Amino acid sequence: MKTTINLFWVLTGFFALLTVVYVVWAIIDTGQVEWVGAIAIGLSMILSAFIAAYLQLVFRNQGGELAEDRLDADIDDGEAEQGFFSPWSWWPVALAGGAALVFLGLSISFWIVAYAVPLALLALVGWVYEYYRGNFGR
Repeated sequence: MKTTINLFWVLTGFFALLTVVYVVWAIIDTGQVEWVGAIAIGLSMILSAFIAAYLQLVFRNQGGELAEDRLDADIDDGEAEQGFFSPWSWWPVALAGGAALVFLGLSISFWIVAYAVPLALLALVGWVYEYYRGNFGR
């Protein structure tokens, strides 16, 4: 986490320098400030500073170093549980197809949505309840 905090502080400095260079270059080139780019780069600087400050507060309040910050840490020292994943499940693919058809119908023709919404809902219900039936029923 310390590395990430330092990276965002470096990005903040980079965007601050880039904002100054951009404004000076625009004044030299056209004689006036180009506000859209200057504001966009300045807001990127502010966003990087917000993220760095937030991560610094979290790091200070977490009560110790993470395993990623220690040089003597092993891979097993980190958080082992990252979530639950079913590698054999086809329901996420069906849900992605249903969602793609819904958005396709919203952009092309609304009658496609009438066929796509039940498909997406069926895939969503199937994915949620796949461990409540068959070999994996509880």
